[in-house]
Amino acid sequence: MSLKGAPVAWPVALVTMMLKRCFLGFLLSLFLTGGVGPQPARDSLKPQRVRFQSRNFHNVLLWQPGWALSSNRSVYFVQYKVYGEREWKHKEECWGTQELFCDLTNETSDLQEPYYGRVRAASAGSYSGWSMTPRFIPWWETTIEPPVINITRVNGLLSVVLHAPDFPYRHLKGKTKSMENYYELEYRVFIMKNSLKMEQQLYEGPRRVVEVEALLPHSGACLMAEIYIPRLDRGSPRSAKTCVGVA
Repeated sequence: MSLKGAPVAWPVALVTMMLKRCFLGFLLSLFLTGGVGPQPARDSLKPQRVRFQSRNFHNVLLWQPGWALSSNRSVYFVQYKVYGEREWKHKEECWGTQELFCDLTNETSDLQEPYYGRVRAASAGSYSGWSMTPRFIPWWETTIEPPVINITRVNGLLSVVLHAPDFPYRHLKGKTKSMENYYELEYRVFIMKNSLKMEQQLYEGPRRVVEVEALLPHSGACLMAEIYIPRLDRGSPRSAKTCVGVA
């Protein structure tokens, strides 16, 4: 007869089976919650430095491979959306791409809307999490390139014609739109005469045609120009020199 309160002797086999089940349950719980195995792999695949690069409203999404990948061993999937939207949209041309960029110019054509892009990677059957860009507003963040300069001689004067960069969007009839369709622009024109060896600002204002006094015989000059956008208080870099006359 057993004594009251004496410990119960469990069979060794039963105890072993219960311990195995507890251990397997613990491992399964960790796996489902991402505590082991998959999470480090997902992090190592995750694209890095995901951002927009924009020049004259050509808006391109860029990224770098995860630290465990090289670009030729993985594929990428790109999505985008407007701020406030719930659903992300696929970029079909960049769904399974091996490139490290994706052109989203057409998808970000409403210039004052804020956009987001995101990228995930896949390699050997494993997928990373999504890497998302900061908020991107084309109107404020695009980089404006310098104007194109054309120079002709007219009645002893130099006629300097300035062309703002074209944008990627077109009118209904197919004609390319200019930056002047979106901004009020000012132009700054500079000249460097060979005889003076110093730079001088000739003009600042909205005109696209500027006349320059005739050069001295057997002399030459180089002209440069830049664009300024008063509303944004910023502008383009200065153009390369366009030279005329005898250098």
